Amino acid sequence: MTEWYEESFGEDYLLVYKHRDVQGAEHEVHDMINWLRLKPGSKVLDLCCGMGRHSLALAEAGFRVTGIDLSEVLLREARRMDPGQRVRWAQADMRNLPQENDYDAVVNLFTSFGYFREDAEQLKVLRQIRRVLKPGGRYIIDFLNPAYVKRHLVARSEREDEGQRIQEERIIRDGYVHKHIRITDVETGGDPRNYEERVKLYTRDEMLDLLAQAGLEVDQVHGGYDEEIYDATSSPRMIFVGHRPEE
Repeated sequence: MTEWYEESFGEDYLLVYKHRDVQGAEHEVHDMINWLRLKPGSKVLDLCCGMGRHSLALAEAGFRVTGIDLSEVLLREARRMDPGQRVRWAQADMRNLPQENDYDAVVNLFTSFGYFREDAEQLKVLRQIRRVLKPGGRYIIDFLNPAYVKRHLVARSEREDEGQRIQEERIIRDGYVHKHIRITDVETGGDPRNYEERVKLYTRDEMLDLLAQAGLEVDQVHGGYDEEIYDATSSPRMIFVGHRPEE
């Protein structure tokens, strides 16, 4: 059976999420650099890099960057945005990364985690992050805050863009946040294109437990890129910053 993440990150994803901007990525990378305390020229993996906004901002900041994603469509867009080939782009499943193990840092951003039904599959991702990091290497996992999502969930929204009607429905069920996306051509109508997204809702303590099982230390949890400290009730994000212990 085809999983949702194998279908949803295609051409229509570029339309649905086109509002994500380069300037915002540059601001977030500035904060990430401060948290990671990286030296110029450090080797960084952007895991689940998508269209490559953060990879390119990291490269612009002077790091040697690899961007990995499962979606060939999103990697094609990333390469298009990188005519100078400042980033090395590669296709891979986050549970089975290429056999490099010398990264100074790994970043996994904007809820590119929790895609799988089983905790064991999420744990594979974290163990891959540990494996590819140098001893002492640092990581960032930028995840949603379940309490914030539950309070601010927008059940339905609709908009038009590039002649397409985009309808989104969101629901929390069985410990997951589900989004159904329906896209219809405004002029011609016709059959809608339907997509599903699903992310498991982990609490801070559950994430800390998974990270510990993977052998990763947590140094700080931020509540957002402009929030130094995570607050369980009000922070929009849970951004875990930590490291692989020295051998």
